[in-house]
Amino acid sequence: MSEQTTHTNQNVALVTGANKGIGHAVAQQLAARGMTVLIGARDAQRGEDAAAAMRAARGDVHAVTLDVTDPTAVQAAARQVEQRFGHLDVLINNAGITGSGQVSPQDAYDQAPSTVDLDMVRAVFETNVFGVIAVTNAMLPLLRRSPAPRIVNVSSHAASLTLTSDPDGPFATLLPSAAYNPSKSALSALTVQYANELRKDSVLVNAVAPGYVDTDSNNHTGHLTPAQGAAVVVRLATIGADGPTAGFFSADGPLPW
Repeated sequence: MSEQTTHTNQNVALVTGANKGIGHAVAQQLAARGMTVLIGARDAQRGEDAAAAMRAARGDVHAVTLDVTDPTAVQAAARQVEQRFGHLDVLINNAGITGSGQVSPQDAYDQAPSTVDLDMVRAVFETNVFGVIAVTNAMLPLLRRSPAPRIVNVSSHAASLTLTSDPDGPFATLLPSAAYNPSKSALSALTVQYANELRKDSVLVNAVAPGYVDTDSNNHTGHLTPAQGAAVVVRLATIGADGPTAGFFSADGPLPW
């Protein structure tokens, strides 16, 4: 992203992990709504390629090199946003990893709690939990300058202890996981705590489950398109002042914790 200062009254949104998949679709939909969208991507070239494609479709989209597990990169990204735009209205914490590469629920045996590699668990939490804290805290001063700041944490139905603990429920076929699922449950807890702290500042913080979306992370076995999965994220990112905070939502409405 250029260092040129272009402070704007337009709404500015940052989406982490937005060069592909759900994050990419979220960026497209926010840009289509007229927002200035910042595509956070670990790989600078992939981020710039994604941003350039959206600019070609008349979106006001810019790339920001952002590895959520690198504190130096996170702080540098926050400085870039401040210098270029002066504020941030929407933060979408979308970047996440499964820990198992390209997996479907049927072949994630390496996450079984009794045999899991602790280094995998640490890596998953580093991105899915600690990375969210790092990015959120770095961007909060910019969000506080917005008249209507919104934070959306992209989670999963697998985060729900209620749903995943039901042996007769719709998620009974999910294999036990000591990495990805618990990381998303921790993200739920973080969402509530940030919402509670920031409620007095009118920062609305929610978690969303996009559903089983066709992405690299599940080897493209999902039945929803990225655009379909992105819709609920965008909805929570653009709610009014009377909207919810400390909630967990799917496209069909609130989910149990």
